[in-house]
Amino acid sequence: MKFDDVTRQSLLYDFYGELLTDRQKEVMELYNEENLSLAEIAEEFGISRQGVHDALHKAQKALEEYERKLGLVERFSATRAAIDSISAEIDGAISMAAADRSVSGAGGSGVAGCLRHIRSEIEQLEI
Repeated sequence: MKFDDVTRQSLLYDFYGELLTDRQKEVMELYNEENLSLAEIAEEFGISRQGVHDALHKAQKALEEYERKLGLVERFSATRAAIDSISAEIDGAISMAAADRSVSGAGGSGVAGCLRHIRSEIEQLEI
């Protein structure tokens, strides 16, 4: 799964934001969440636009470095992709089991019932 830059930055911040300095967190939140311009943030902090730009760049670079070292976003991405693949396989197996009445049994028991239970467990993960 490939993320666009905004989504990637958001995920990096979600995973590693607490590792940033308070100033870096504030600047990133104002820029990304509050959607303030560099000029507006500069005015709020009493620094230049370039100072805000540099702070954002350093924060983003720090987030990328944390990801390079720890790889949590990449692992999250791989886990999400695996769950999606497993989920699709379960859907196919449920369809096949439901079509074969001798395997699925009455009232959702048997293989189809078991697969439906697995499906509900996966959905509860909310990854």
